[in-house]
Amino acid sequence: MCFVIIIEHIFCQDRTGLFSSMTSLRQRKGSKGKDPGPSGFSWWTILCVMTGSTVGISLGLLCCIYVATLHENDLWFSNIKEVEREISFRTECGLYYSYYKQMLKAPSIQQGLYELIHDNTTESKRTINILQRMNIYQEVFLSILYRILPIQTYLEPIYFYIYTVFALQTVYVIALFITSWLLSDSWLAGALSGVWYILNRVDTTRVEFTISLRENWSIPFFALQVAAITCYLRPQLKPIHQRVVLWLVFVSTFCFCLTWQFNQFVLLVQALIIFTLDCLDFLTTEQVVSLYLMQVLSLLLVWLLQFCNSMILGSLVLSFIVSALFIKHFQVSKILQLKSDEHIFKFIKAKFGFGATRDFDASLYLCEEAFGLLPLDTFERLAGTVLLYPYLCTLSVLFILLLLVATFKMRPDVAYNLLHTVFFGLLAFSTMRMKYLWTGHMCPFAAFGVCGKEVWSLYLRVLHCNTKTMMRLIRYSVPIVILAFLYYKFWPRLMEEISELREFYDPDTVELMEWIRLKTPKRAVFAGSMQLLAGIKLCTGRVLTNHPHYEDQALRERTRQVYQIYARQSAEEVHKVLCSVGADYIVLEDSICYERRHSRGCRLRDLLDLANGHIMDGPGENEPDLILATHPRFCEAIKTDMTPYSTLFTRVFKNKTFHVYKLKKLKKKNKAENGP
Repeated sequence: MCFVIIIEHIFCQDRTGLFSSMTSLRQRKGSKGKDPGPSGFSWWTILCVMTGSTVGISLGLLCCIYVATLHENDLWFSNIKEVEREISFRTECGLYYSYYKQMLKAPSIQQGLYELIHDNTTESKRTINILQRMNIYQEVFLSILYRILPIQTYLEPIYFYIYTVFALQTVYVIALFITSWLLSDSWLAGALSGVWYILNRVDTTRVEFTISLRENWSIPFFALQVAAITCYLRPQLKPIHQRVVLWLVFVSTFCFCLTWQFNQFVLLVQALIIFTLDCLDFLTTEQVVSLYLMQVLSLLLVWLLQFCNSMILGSLVLSFIVSALFIKHFQVSKILQLKSDEHIFKFIKAKFGFGATRDFDASLYLCEEAFGLLPLDTFERLAGTVLLYPYLCTLSVLFILLLLVATFKMRPDVAYNLLHTVFFGLLAFSTMRMKYLWTGHMCPFAAFGVCGKEVWSLYLRVLHCNTKTMMRLIRYSVPIVILAFLYYKFWPRLMEEISELREFYDPDTVELMEWIRLKTPKRAVFAGSMQLLAGIKLCTGRVLTNHPHYEDQALRERTRQVYQIYARQSAEEVHKVLCSVGADYIVLEDSICYERRHSRGCRLRDLLDLANGHIMDGPGENEPDLILATHPRFCEAIKTDMTPYSTLFTRVFKNKTFHVYKLKKLKKKNKAENGP
């Protein structure tokens, strides 16, 4: 119903242009007769709607099939063993997928939910509520859906999961298609937007190799929300249509918030956009309040579903909206005394140079490439698909016009998308991982510049040839020429890409998982790196000491303690720490102990040395207050099998990549545990 209204509004609206005075807008609202209503569709209009809708859906399905094919060809997913399929869910992806698997293995849906709410395997010696801590309702929903649908006989659970994520790419492309269609009044813009999204896959999505990441679930809903907001802000939208489209804004915002823990920071940027538009008098009071209300209601509903998660209630976006309603921001944040997301603020403070930091959590983020600045080669790739040039032209022209807002009145939907691409562009420049919120929106925005009347009319006025005939010629010929060029240049490459066959190959990890599954007790507790432990939980179901979902202060502190296995600490101190978290086994990785991927100062062992006040390994400068450690690096020294390491640890597994040690329980400790 909502999409019908959006498509209908594309053709049943008063085309006011990019700018018009408020007087002329009011005059057009009162005019009669010339603009056909919904019942006044011509056959040509109906044909355009049907053609555009077909093209949009086809491009969405093409994108879905494309990424699914890439995933299959890269791993030979259909031919590898189940354990290899599960290992392919790297780092936190494996953790999230493990809860889907856990729900399917439960005797009943009720029992599965109970085990998630009272989970004692994700963090040893603790019982936590997974539904409160993590955004995994999508895994719960899919597991329930798989149980009740008659598909078990011909579709494996893992395929049902990955195909659902790939299907969301269809939603994503259709949302981008609709956004550009709404902005430009041409479905050719939608076609150009969809093609650009697919061709720039490296910079617009990473879904084919990080399937379970929360952003791959949430960003399609965010794109859908942007499309709905674009429609909501269109001039001349009927009140009944406004209510229906506003409902779509709420549903898409809710789904976005429910599926990603970073929702509050994205919505904060969006709230700033709405605030800016309000200050520039682009939006009515009703529109501002309604959009804020949709954000607040979505967050509060997620807050309830996540068992009153304080991180949501104390989010900056809620504080900002409250402050916009003249309630001071600090009254909210101080009362709640939030610490779950304090590592993010430490990271932001250190990233923008507000003092150096030795904080382990902040440094862990700073040293990851995904949280660095946007690489310059991104622009080379975007320029190669001819996306960057029209994007920059549209952005520069409209931004200059925005500065002249006192003279001209820009359409609210155009102004929103302009500020959206500016704000999220700045976010992408500062943090590479956030570029996927920006690059996807670049496609409809650039397509609007190519196919919209407004930008072209400015150029034609400068050339003194702004006629209807010339406008139509350019609006239809330029996108067709670009599409033809893209087809000629990239179609052979796409065919070559999807015909390239590879195979998953990680025998050391497979060997480790099989050994754990066959040779260790089912309730054994494993300590190690966050990334590896997520895979251990998925493949073997063993209990973990820590995991990659980092939005909890107690977990972050525990992770720092467990990671002392890669620091310069005594065997006794490491053994004591591991026993305190209930570990039975530790898994040491040579790729971490002898890491070369990062430069000095960003290797994990360096971050630990700095946090512990020790001088780092290798040549280079050290801060003057750092001291030389009195103990060798644990992950190296334990391999010597000398006292006291042999007294406290026994090596039980080894291959070229991993070393597994079992903790020996000291007699004194055993007596204390057994009691009198």
